[in-house]
Amino acid sequence: MTGDAIGEEGRRSSVHDAGEKSEKTFESPRASQRGYPSSFDLSSIDRVQVYSAPFDPNYGGIVEDIDGEDSPYPEVRSAVANFDDPEMPASTIRSWTLGLLFSILIPGMNQFFHFRYPSVNVGPVVAQLIAFPLGSTWARWMPNVAVCGVALNPGPFTLVHCFVLIIVMAAVGSGSAYATDVIAVQRNFYDQSFSFPFQWMLVISTQCIGFSIGGITRRFLVAPPSMIWPNTLVSCALFNTLHSQSYAGVGRHPGMSRERFFLLAFVAATVWYFVPGYLFQALSYFSWACWIAPDNIIVNQLFGYRSGLGFSVITLDWNQIAYMGVRSPCVFRLATKPLVVSVRCLPCCSMLDLPLLGWAEVNIIISFAFFYWLLVPILYYSNVWYAQYMPVSSMSSFDNTGKYYNHARIIKDGKLDREAYKAYSPLYLSTTFAVSYGLSFMSITATIVHAIIYFWAPIKLQFKRSLREQPDVHAKLMMVYPQVPDWYYACIFVVTFIFACVCIECWDTGMTIWALILALVVALIYVIPVGMIQAITNRQIGLNVITELLVGFILPGRPLAMMIFKTYGYIAMSRAMQFTADFKLGHYMKIPPRQIVATLIAGTVQLGVQSWCVSCSDFCSLTQKDNFNCAATMVFGTASVVWGLIGPAQLFSKGELIKWLALIFFFVIGAACPVILWLFTRRRPNTILNYLRYSLIFSALGQIPPATAINFVPWAIFGFIFQYLIRRKHFAYWTKYNYVLSAALDAGTSVGIVLVFFCLQYPLNGSIGRTSVLRWWGNTVHLRTLDWKSASLRTLSVGETFG
Repeated sequence: MTGDAIGEEGRRSSVHDAGEKSEKTFESPRASQRGYPSSFDLSSIDRVQVYSAPFDPNYGGIVEDIDGEDSPYPEVRSAVANFDDPEMPASTIRSWTLGLLFSILIPGMNQFFHFRYPSVNVGPVVAQLIAFPLGSTWARWMPNVAVCGVALNPGPFTLVHCFVLIIVMAAVGSGSAYATDVIAVQRNFYDQSFSFPFQWMLVISTQCIGFSIGGITRRFLVAPPSMIWPNTLVSCALFNTLHSQSYAGVGRHPGMSRERFFLLAFVAATVWYFVPGYLFQALSYFSWACWIAPDNIIVNQLFGYRSGLGFSVITLDWNQIAYMGVRSPCVFRLATKPLVVSVRCLPCCSMLDLPLLGWAEVNIIISFAFFYWLLVPILYYSNVWYAQYMPVSSMSSFDNTGKYYNHARIIKDGKLDREAYKAYSPLYLSTTFAVSYGLSFMSITATIVHAIIYFWAPIKLQFKRSLREQPDVHAKLMMVYPQVPDWYYACIFVVTFIFACVCIECWDTGMTIWALILALVVALIYVIPVGMIQAITNRQIGLNVITELLVGFILPGRPLAMMIFKTYGYIAMSRAMQFTADFKLGHYMKIPPRQIVATLIAGTVQLGVQSWCVSCSDFCSLTQKDNFNCAATMVFGTASVVWGLIGPAQLFSKGELIKWLALIFFFVIGAACPVILWLFTRRRPNTILNYLRYSLIFSALGQIPPATAINFVPWAIFGFIFQYLIRRKHFAYWTKYNYVLSAALDAGTSVGIVLVFFCLQYPLNGSIGRTSVLRWWGNTVHLRTLDWKSASLRTLSVGETFG
């Protein structure tokens, strides 16, 4: 069946649906108040009109220069083709061979770099670059013979089916498995190490439970056209760059081809990384004021990037800018690319009544400016929580002498020794760490209340409607392929749930089966509302803090149980979001849904790489020579001490209640803010405050620490340039080049990091350049500052304590 035939059939189906009164309309109250068109407001604009003459949600008008049926959203039109060839083979020996190769290499490399800060992510974009020439070479030189009846060379490596299948297999396990941090903390913080079967079942169960949840919820988070999933559009743009000369949504425009533009930007990004990554490392931490006054504590706290507030503003390292989402900032998370997230005010037209990618970046900058640059200095210089005896920002915990907290002094048989704890010291956190916890509390309740106020009707509607009843062009093209039945994902869930039970019962984890069930229930409650927010803004609301707090009360003094509970409660939902994004990529690129798997191999490889990494000298030390300081693992370990080993019951005891009560009160504030905003906007529907999203504001700083201003401010500057100035004044060129530039910067920086490390830093035990280039001023000036030494405003004499 051709794309036109599918489209015509979809239009007839849409008209028929529109005639049925019971399900014909979902009106967006805010859109109808302002007269904006809505893809779900069929009383004002019917589906035939929407699909035959798409409207641009950025301007609220009909776009006349787009031929045929296409997505109503310009972000999708600019990156995704609106046609498909269902006869193109996908599951071939070629695609599986290359896909399995990358599902070994990419996860292994990312696990290797996971323990560095800033974390490097060799994303699927690198696999895209390598897979295309490999596949083309295979198609040209491999003999056309059959192996067990399957063609070894099925034909040209041109269209996206085989190519995208390879990249999806590489992407499924491209990020580090969260459960590997449990194993690393268990070894480095608590001197425990269980056997490989425990580690394997723990990793695989946490990953695959998330996969099964994502598969079951795909009809709510993948099929609706308003579920954009911005992070997938960069990959789509690169796919189309390599395979097509037609630029979806804008037609042909003069200027350099996308292919040439991508190649030049990719080479430039690769070559440039050698400068801030090796030759002039101070450009990465460009804290210029601290270089001028390295011994002035106030200057270093205000302008420093490592432990200060970061008013220096500048970095010339794309890797730092990209850290906010452990991805390029060209596409707005967790993660967060400013070249794609619009800073402009976009009229609301989606089923969520949320501005499509609109003001999302502004919400994050408001959060950063108010909480990090205003509230944190007020709290610190007022000495709230005895903050002045610690650095402004740190990922570690401290005792009452201002030293790093020695948790080994309060552990006995893997549990809290209460008498030793009372004799040693209460636990203290830096101001940014404490504020980050408070914001996490606020985001949890704000997300629930926000979902009830704004999303309750759409969620109910999605439960009632099937994929066929609300297609856009991409959904209609996907109808050709058989869908994976829900029982398939249910079976995966049951098997991996058994793995989880075995881990809990056969090893001394301190965890219980009923606690495991509770963790999974928490994940299931949040998966759809959190998924809808991420599908629009690309921001994910994490459940890490709520699971930490919950398990701290129900299983006090058990750090390993706390980490396992948190992993199943938080990562089951988070991995569901990751796999749902992969489903959306397959949806955009028209991959048969039965083709998406590679988690088992990736998890096994990551465990093997981690087993090698821990053998390195000074592994997870702040002074590790290759920067394997395990920043994310340190934050995870600190949380295990706070909420698992010591526990909220001890933290909220009589002597320490006041110190922590303010943070708990943030739960109430988080719930109240969306209600207050909703009441205000009902009275003044045209106010600009309609574009505030407290669930996004409160979650925006979730990566602090270890992230600092160096990861936020340059990200915002790039977002403003590309998403306001260029997008507004040169929309056609923005459409043609924006996503390609994003992919090129990501890929070039990733390749540059790999080359620097394996060619210059790793060989000869890091001795290359040790007495020459690594010792010049540009590679040492930032190391001689109080900011880099994490100095505090106040110091104590030997024997003195605070608190």
